[in-house]
Amino acid sequence: MRCVIARFPFDLIKSEVEQSMDGIPPEPVTGVSVTIEGRIYPVMQVGEVITRQNRRDFTSFEMRRALTRLGFTCHDAPQAEPPRDARADEDAFGW
Repeated sequence: MRCVIARFPFDLIKSEVEQSMDGIPPEPVTGVSVTIEGRIYPVMQVGEVITRQNRRDFTSFEMRRALTRLGFTCHDAPQAEPPRDARADEDAFGW
């Protein structure tokens, strides 16, 4: 499939993306992610590996669009934990 990432054209094939990511440990997910062969990778890590470009040169939206078109499952950023109530901690210690 032909796609444009950071103004450069790429011909990507799903099996080649899987092969490129084989043996690469996933980084911690903090934003948009993608499942490749049962492992969850940040889309920016995958983009850097398959395009050989710096992550600052493309967006997660570009990568998500390309990976989705290839047939991969992409996931939204994980939900942030709700802020903790400081008073609840004070009650636990009896202060």
